[in-house]
Amino acid sequence: MVVRHPAMEAGSPRRYVPNLWDVFAFALILTLLILIYKGSREAFAPLASLQQHPVSLDPHNLPEYALRTTLRMLAAMVASLLFTFVYGSLAAKNRRAERILIPLLDILQSVPILGFISFTVVGFMALFPGQVMGAELAAIFAIFTSQAWNMTFSFYQSLKTVPADLLEASQSFRLSRWQQFWRLEVPFSMPGLVWNTMMSMSGGWFFVVASEAISVGNTTIVLPGIGSYVALAIEHQDLHAIAWAVGAMLGVILLYDQLLFRPLVDWSRKFRVELTTTDSGEHSWLLVMIRRSRLVSAGLGPLVTLSGALLRRRAPKHRVAPSRPRFGAATVWADRLWQLGVGLGSLFMLWHIATFVSEGASWAEASRVFGLGLITLLRVVVLTVLASLVWVPVGVWIGLHSRVAERVQPLAQFLAAFPANLMFPFVVVAIVRWHLTPDIWLSPLMILGTQWYILFNVIAGASAFPGDLKEAASNFHVGGWSWWRKVILPGVFPYYVTGAITATGGSWNASIVAEVASWGDTTLKAHGLGAYIAEATSAGDFPRVVLGIVVMTLFVTLLNRTVWHPLYRYAHRQLRLG
Repeated sequence: MVVRHPAMEAGSPRRYVPNLWDVFAFALILTLLILIYKGSREAFAPLASLQQHPVSLDPHNLPEYALRTTLRMLAAMVASLLFTFVYGSLAAKNRRAERILIPLLDILQSVPILGFISFTVVGFMALFPGQVMGAELAAIFAIFTSQAWNMTFSFYQSLKTVPADLLEASQSFRLSRWQQFWRLEVPFSMPGLVWNTMMSMSGGWFFVVASEAISVGNTTIVLPGIGSYVALAIEHQDLHAIAWAVGAMLGVILLYDQLLFRPLVDWSRKFRVELTTTDSGEHSWLLVMIRRSRLVSAGLGPLVTLSGALLRRRAPKHRVAPSRPRFGAATVWADRLWQLGVGLGSLFMLWHIATFVSEGASWAEASRVFGLGLITLLRVVVLTVLASLVWVPVGVWIGLHSRVAERVQPLAQFLAAFPANLMFPFVVVAIVRWHLTPDIWLSPLMILGTQWYILFNVIAGASAFPGDLKEAASNFHVGGWSWWRKVILPGVFPYYVTGAITATGGSWNASIVAEVASWGDTTLKAHGLGAYIAEATSAGDFPRVVLGIVVMTLFVTLLNRTVWHPLYRYAHRQLRLG
């Protein structure tokens, strides 16, 4: 919405006369453009420049490193958002595609980031031979793989739970599928999608060390950034440099919280499904600037006109609400042929994978890796249950109080972004000093970054909970355990399932980092699948890497198929508004 000022009315001679908000907006936009140019120009430099100017622990270089890391993460986030809209829509609206895309999403979520780096860095380097851009794209893609799956699951869950009465209303107004997508489905998904985008951005920090300090076999590429700075600080056991890196991360998170996520969270509150009027929550100074700046209003005018023209065309008058699908003989046979084709294709790929793995691993090795997977599975389940018991009540309380959410938001982003690597010095020293068992005390590092998926999704669910339902519960004096069981837990349950499914998948990924902790010359290893994949990757043993990834994918897919997706279907059938 664009607020029109008296001075902007047609015929007024002061229509484009700037005000103080315009001066501030111009300075902010110019600064952002300069930073983008400065941070991206090095991407087209020769690859040899990385060796001529290696990463240094000098704190004066941290602003440049922070800028380049942030630009990579923002580029990955844009790509993740585009992927989310396309992939999530196809999975939610096409029954046959859903049978492939959701299991495939389970597999993609379970593939470790080191697995993506192992097989993609060479391809990206070949696209831009001899240039830094190839390595930059590899790093952006690695960060993309840590962001996209969470956002896609959130969008898919929102599309599957759009209230039926709103869908019927859109059909009564003859909205085309394009209009229904942008006027109903995307707005309905906004509260959850914004919080999950925020979580994905923070989760990207967790793997930024692996994406910027790429080491696969004999291939080593180090890109300037906070991730490579942290990796170098850990290698040199420099606690002061780690402290500087944490401070730089905190500064960057506060900046993009103010410039990006706080305005988005405030803006998304207007898309809550409710019949009563509640606080709009527009407390972002950036939103105030956008609404009061004539320069921004004039610049956004053509975009508003273009988007309005794209959304103006309605469906034909004869369009009616679709009836319940009929499954005739032709449809049944088509489904069977589709399933047969998918099954044959899966068997073909599995045969190729088995052939490749058999070149470097035996059946005894495979059975040992399966046992290591069971150990990691036990860690994932126990840690997810503990995280749920802690963060579901906290997330509900934060989400129901918008003022509290404003204050907690940057802190939660910082804690979610805190890489487990930075805890290695303290964990390693404590385990060695007190003679603790690594198999137990390295385990919390797995949930350190992924527990926040549960918190952020529960906050999103509580924030989107209809105000009229809260008032109804209050009027009927529903309180105590009954309020939790009958009111708020059913309301946030679809969001919790999304958070839990991404938290468990993220914990499997984090096991690669968490089950092998090193500080200087001291390295601690826990028994598990993550440690196995990390060792195979460092040795450049690709058959063992593939074997570990396949076993991890098998466990994640089985867990999702037997636990989380049945809960998804239950939420879709029983807990859907309208």
